[in-house]
Amino acid sequence: METVIKTIFRKKLLTVSLLLLTAIMGSAFLYQQKEWKAPASADAKKNPLIADAGTLTAGKTVYVKECQSCHGKKGKGDGPSAKDLDIPAGDFTKAITQSQSDGALYWKISEGRKPMPSFKKKLNETQIWQSVVYMRTLKQ
Repeated sequence: METVIKTIFRKKLLTVSLLLLTAIMGSAFLYQQKEWKAPASADAKKNPLIADAGTLTAGKTVYVKECQSCHGKKGKGDGPSAKDLDIPAGDFTKAITQSQSDGALYWKISEGRKPMPSFKKKLNETQIWQSVVYMRTLKQ
């Protein structure tokens, strides 16, 4: 009888251990999916534009046309198209976004990552830099 109980206990322990391991691995996979780091060369790139009224106006124009539908009017990731995405749209008001370099943000806009498209063929370099300047105004 004692052997049967030990066998059942071992099987249950093994099952719980496997479930826990699966949960941990799944969490690690999701974390990797969420983290999006620009390469060091992109991170070091400096924005050639200054944040004057003209640049901000142009950046807002690009943002409204290309970004607002997913990222929302205030950059919180709550635009009308965000509900249709597999993963949440980025929230530009958060410190994790605002703490990134202009070069990193430029690279992310240029390259894209599913579900966000690449904008390197749709926008020119100046427009991408303008949108980065405008994104800076969306911090909390």
